[in-house]
Amino acid sequence: MAQRDVTPALAAEFGLKPDEYALVLEIMGRTPSLTELGIFSVMWSEHCSYKSSKVWLKTLPTKAPWVIQGPGENAGVIDIGDGQAAIFKMESHNHPSFIEPYQGAATGVGGIMRDVFTMGARPVANMNALRFGAPSHPKTRHLVNGVVAGIGGYGNCMGVPTVGGETNFHKAYNGNILVNAMTVGLADTDKIFYSAAAGIGFPVVYVGSKTGRDGIHGATMASTEFTEESEEKRPTVQVGDPFTEKLLLEACLELMREDAIVAIQDMGAAGLTSSSVEMCSKGGLGMVMDLDAVPQREENMDPYEIMLSESQERMLMILKPGSEERARAIFHKWELDFAVIGTLNDSGRLVITMHGGKVYADMEVAPLVDKAPEYKRPWEPTPAQPEIDAASVSLPGSVIDALKVLVACPDVASKRWIWEQYDSQVMGDTIARSGEADAALVRVHGTKKALAITTDVSPRYCQNDPVRGGMQAVVEAWRNISAAGGLPLAITDNMNFGNPEKPRIMGQFVGACQGMSEACIALDFPVVSGNVSLYNETEGTGILPTPAIGGVGILADASRHARIALDRDGLVLIAIGGKGAHVGASLYLRELHGREDGAPPAIDLKAERRNGELVRKAIEDGLVTVCHDVADGGLLVTIAEMCMAGKRGASLTLSDLGAGALFGEDQSRYVVAVTADTAETLLRRCGEAGVPAERIGTSGGVELTLAGAGAISVNELATLNEGWLPDYMSGKAA
Repeated sequence: MAQRDVTPALAAEFGLKPDEYALVLEIMGRTPSLTELGIFSVMWSEHCSYKSSKVWLKTLPTKAPWVIQGPGENAGVIDIGDGQAAIFKMESHNHPSFIEPYQGAATGVGGIMRDVFTMGARPVANMNALRFGAPSHPKTRHLVNGVVAGIGGYGNCMGVPTVGGETNFHKAYNGNILVNAMTVGLADTDKIFYSAAAGIGFPVVYVGSKTGRDGIHGATMASTEFTEESEEKRPTVQVGDPFTEKLLLEACLELMREDAIVAIQDMGAAGLTSSSVEMCSKGGLGMVMDLDAVPQREENMDPYEIMLSESQERMLMILKPGSEERARAIFHKWELDFAVIGTLNDSGRLVITMHGGKVYADMEVAPLVDKAPEYKRPWEPTPAQPEIDAASVSLPGSVIDALKVLVACPDVASKRWIWEQYDSQVMGDTIARSGEADAALVRVHGTKKALAITTDVSPRYCQNDPVRGGMQAVVEAWRNISAAGGLPLAITDNMNFGNPEKPRIMGQFVGACQGMSEACIALDFPVVSGNVSLYNETEGTGILPTPAIGGVGILADASRHARIALDRDGLVLIAIGGKGAHVGASLYLRELHGREDGAPPAIDLKAERRNGELVRKAIEDGLVTVCHDVADGGLLVTIAEMCMAGKRGASLTLSDLGAGALFGEDQSRYVVAVTADTAETLLRRCGEAGVPAERIGTSGGVELTLAGAGAISVNELATLNEGWLPDYMSGKAA
């Protein structure tokens, strides 16, 4: 970058507000250099500092006896027994994926995997949560194609299975798509690596790929709204190389088996800047770095560019003195760069030199973190939406016609076209993937255990009532894990919202945090990691509030799990948790009546826990092997999905054929299918636990038949459900 004079105007261009730049001047006691200004700007960006969100993030529950590491590290860590830990996190790559969908999504996947393996874990599963604009929008098809190809291209090359996720479409994402990637890894509890620097005089080591000019000020771009000029920011989108990352993974894990690493940090957002500052800050130390030693792939790079580059596949380590040559040999064996670029000291300062020792930055580390702005922004609660009487929005046609509309709508339609591009079976431990169970199931290699993994949120609920919406995102994750037979343990979150400087938007964030916190506490389901992505707006139009939740649970015996497919004739279908009645903010209301209003369903957290624990125990005891939670589209869509998954019909006898009963999205409900001789045992258990339950039909035949309301062949349902996305991507459907 051409050297420029540091002025208030340049500070503003770098994303610093006037009062923030004034604080920089006060801290420095002088005008900062260009490199120093760049460091302040990225460390104090929304993306790195969480300056608008951290006051509310602190209200989320983060502790439990099984939590080894909560928020504040590269990823969260939970104990899964037998000396083993699951390490996981979800993170966004929204802005880059809109500008350059393939590389944006690919590097999002690469970045989240590095967050996990930098802590010593081998990644064993990837998930994603994607939101695109209206199918009719001219950019949507291109963005879907690029994002899916990027996710598959990177994850498949890494040899890590992508086992599930979710994909929704809504016009609110026309100008700002969401690409949230999640990785889960496994490690031994006594071999977890952290990022706090330690050891006066210890070497600072750079490993991985060379540094280029890609991604400079990527963190700053992710902290601003989009404008008409945003697509000119392609140079700030990083370029990924999954083959190099695979080598980096193996080299890091090999070195971790040695007694050499003191601390390790991924170079993610803000690259060398954030990794060095965070390591020093956590350890209370200083660092001198010689940027002449940094491996560079482009000529004439200056200190500003090297410090702010977000080139991919790089790590920063602190090694024990004397271990450098052994470490160098490992990384050279894997054909990766290795360079000692600095040393630790007790000065508490970050000193950056280049060009033969010239000092380009000399600054205290602590203020970069401790004095980062922390705003308690004004916020307004979202006005309450009315509760909608289901009788007032009766079916516009037949029940079967309504079901056909819902199973073919973009949010419910099969995403097979997407997940078939992902390798879900590599590593050989995938038990259930997308569409096979309510949570993906991945065996803990060499054991009887399995991880249950899910991503969930209903943005339309969050738009109408952020508190209920945030709560529902958590309970849906908890319910999906329970429905697969897992014990829910912890969550990671990805908080995607619009401009927090608007009180209405900030109120959505606050409400979602309140709802999430209440649900997490009630369900013993703490938050152990996460990411906040704000300023998801284009030309003043924000996305739907989207607090995506990634949940992880454990099955002690992987053979005792449940899938959604009706796999035999003669099974008794039992609805657990009561009847539906609530159509506010439902897919039924949107798809059949063109309305998005109404309060989302209320949530009884005691009932949620009670019902889920009963279902999970029934699965553990072998009573239930077929289970699906009631969610988008309500009871009838849930049963239709079970029929399509099993390629088998069902005959239903429901006492209420109203819109609320059939398509209401009331919470805390499941449909299970059990053998006739098991049905009475399960119903008795439900009665003893005070859980509403009733027989609603039996499996068999080739049609889904609803007594008093008609029938439809399962093949026709499957054609509608499977056909929309392939037709859309081929240009046959709008």
